[in-house]
Amino acid sequence: MPYYTSLGKIPAKRHIQFRRPDGVLYSEEVFGTEGFVGPTSTMYHIHPPTQVSGWKLEYSTEQEYVEKNVMRMRHLVSKKMQAKGDPITGRTVLFGNGDCEMGVCVPETEMEYHFKNGQGDECLFIHDGTGTMCTMFGTLKFKKFDFIIIPKGTIYKMVFDPRKEGEPENRFMFIETANASHILPPKRYVAEKTAQFLEHAPYCERDLRIPEMPMAYDEMGDFEVRIKALNSVHSYMYPYNPLDVVGWDGCYYPYCFNAMDFSPIVAKHHMPPPTHQVFTGGNFVICAFAPRMLDFHPEAIKVPYNHSNVDSDEVMYYCDSKYTARKGIGEGSLTIHPQGIAHGPHPGTVESTLDKTYTDELVIMCDTFRPLFPTKAAMDIDDDAYPKSWEDWKPIPLGS
Repeated sequence: MPYYTSLGKIPAKRHIQFRRPDGVLYSEEVFGTEGFVGPTSTMYHIHPPTQVSGWKLEYSTEQEYVEKNVMRMRHLVSKKMQAKGDPITGRTVLFGNGDCEMGVCVPETEMEYHFKNGQGDECLFIHDGTGTMCTMFGTLKFKKFDFIIIPKGTIYKMVFDPRKEGEPENRFMFIETANASHILPPKRYVAEKTAQFLEHAPYCERDLRIPEMPMAYDEMGDFEVRIKALNSVHSYMYPYNPLDVVGWDGCYYPYCFNAMDFSPIVAKHHMPPPTHQVFTGGNFVICAFAPRMLDFHPEAIKVPYNHSNVDSDEVMYYCDSKYTARKGIGEGSLTIHPQGIAHGPHPGTVESTLDKTYTDELVIMCDTFRPLFPTKAAMDIDDDAYPKSWEDWKPIPLGS
C-alpha cells in the first residue's frame, strides 16, 4: 500500500512459468483492487488458491445502531469491557456509519482459524500486548502502540504472546472501512511523481515495518478460513495451510507503524488536528496526538482552542490519563463530540497548562465526515455525566 516491495521467490516476469522444486507450476494470483487499476500485488502459491469448500454461514456482523436521533457528547469507559472471544469474535463495535465501524477488542482466547476481511480494510491500534500477525504476505511482529494496516482480502491469524504476571489484558482499538475505500497515508505526504514520502511528512518509509520471513507453510490438512463479506462471516475449508505463498511483489500488503515513531509538527501557536494526521480513508481520517513540545509563543495557549465540528464527528481514544485538555478521562476512554456542538478544554485546564512546555500524552483520533451512531454495547459503558462536565466553568483572573 505505501510503496512497492517484494519478498521471497518470484520469477523474472509476471505471468510466465515459475516452477516448484518438483517441477509443478506455482499458482500465480493477482491480488488487486478497483478492477485491476488500484493497489495490487502478485503472489505465488504452492497450491491453487481456488481449492476451497464448505460455504457455511457462521454469524451476521450487521450492526444495530441506537439513539440515532440523539446528538450529545459521550464518554465511553472501555475498561469496563470484559474479555471475550478471540481477536476477531471479541471485537465490539461501538460506533459506525456507512463509511466505517470502530470499536475495541479485549480478546480472551486464541484464534483457531485464519481470517479474511473481504468487506473492508482494517486499522488495528494495539493498546496493550505484543504478538505476531501471520499473514499470506509474511510475518509482522506487533507491539504496544502499533497501528496495523490490513488491506481488504488479506488472510491472517493474529497471535498474541503469552502475558506475564501483572501485565494488562491484551487490548486493541479497531477501525474498519465500510465503503470500499482504502486506509492510506494522506496524499499530501507522498510525491505524485515518485510515490516517495516527502520531507515535510511526519513519518516516512523507514518508519514502516513490512512483512518478513517466515512466509510459506507447506502443510496439508483441514484449515478453516473465515471470510467476512455481505455483513456476515462465512466459514470455508482449505485442504492446505492458506499461508502458502513463496513470494510476492507489489504495493498491496499489510504493515505496521508505531504511533511513537510519529514526528509531530509543532509551532509558535497551536496547530490544528490535520497536522497530526496519520492515515486517511473514505470520508474519515485517523490522527495521532503523540508526545511533543508544546507551542512556544510567550503567551501561547497550550491546549486546543474551543471548536465546532460543523462537518465531522470526532472520536478520541485515550492511551493514558495524561490528556491535558480533559478531566475525568482514563486509560482506554473514548470520547465522541458530534458535528454542530462546540467543545474544547475542560474548565481550568487552559490556566493550569500555561507554563507547560511538553506533553507526553498519546491519543488516537478518528474524525468522520458523516454522523456516527452508537451501538447498544456503547450505551452499556456510557458515562452519562460527561456532557455536563463543562458546566462548572468559573472565570480565573490573571494571577489567581
